[in-house]
Amino acid sequence: MSPTGQVCVIPESKENNEFEPRLAAPQEWLTHFAPRRGLSNGHLQTIVGNYLRRPPLSIEGVAELVEVDPADGSRVLCHCHWQPEPGRASRLTLVMVHGLEGSSNSRYIQGITARAWDAGCNVIRMNMRNCGGTDALTPTLYHSGQSGDVGAVIRHYAQQCSLERVALVGYSMGGNLVLKLAGEWGKQPPLCAVAAVCPAIDLAAGADALHEPLNRAYEWNFLRGLRKRYARKRDLFPANYVLPSEIGPVRSIRQFDHKIVSRYCDFRDADDYYHRAASARVIDRVAVPTLILHAQDDPFIRLLPDTRVKILANPHITFVETRHGGHCAYLSRDPGNEIHWAEATVIRYLLAATGQPNGG
Repeated sequence: MSPTGQVCVIPESKENNEFEPRLAAPQEWLTHFAPRRGLSNGHLQTIVGNYLRRPPLSIEGVAELVEVDPADGSRVLCHCHWQPEPGRASRLTLVMVHGLEGSSNSRYIQGITARAWDAGCNVIRMNMRNCGGTDALTPTLYHSGQSGDVGAVIRHYAQQCSLERVALVGYSMGGNLVLKLAGEWGKQPPLCAVAAVCPAIDLAAGADALHEPLNRAYEWNFLRGLRKRYARKRDLFPANYVLPSEIGPVRSIRQFDHKIVSRYCDFRDADDYYHRAASARVIDRVAVPTLILHAQDDPFIRLLPDTRVKILANPHITFVETRHGGHCAYLSRDPGNEIHWAEATVIRYLLAATGQPNGG
């Protein structure tokens, strides 16, 4: 237990293979987590969690394009779900940010959106640049350092809808973005809370972990999508990008970041990109209530020792670490919709942290 921060390490019990939280004080929002039977392996959790069917998102939304960079006209697509008036502006608004090669329609984003809506929150499902079929909306690529885009979305809707309180939710790469913005903004309103599920806080360590033999299938899956996206960008903006054949072979995420991201996004090389874009660099400056969920068996998210020290030393961060859970999966033994433990935990935490048990 850090002398300043809040940490919950959920260790494996030698007696019954269960998990029990150890906290400085009871936390009603945090429940026991045990992996679904047969899914105690991090790879199985990750794969099943990615493909497990969910009920379709049934709440109505409004799609809107938000300009995030006036210099080049870059826009992102947001799907908004607004609670009825009166009182909409005073309700907690959650901005959801997906992971690498995901979108606002990713299963986990739709799942947590439904929970937030039922809790009385407004929800904004944000697509990163180029994601969700929006390659034509920006001449640029997207990368892990574009926290300013999240900030631009917050400012747009805060001004347009007079929002009083906005919380951020990010998964994986999106987790890095929301934590990075929180570190950059400090206590800047209307930001009031943050939650990150399996965030890619240490980018270099994560990229190298993806290249490990057991993780090559994940890496190739990401690379297929990224290479196809680059080809689309070249077709849409031929003056901005060289032909893929001129790039040469790209056989790892690190190579993609070195040959493409750094070249077109003003970084010296992959290491410069990883350093400047990582939320680890500003995690000690987070100044609003923040939850970080991390699974020890996540196949490719790595926390460096120095970053862990910064997290545990920050009194505004609650760090919840589980033995199992995989990458952004956390499929539990609970029945029905409660199988998605991380989504339920994030919503309970944000409601408790903002002092609004019903989101209003």
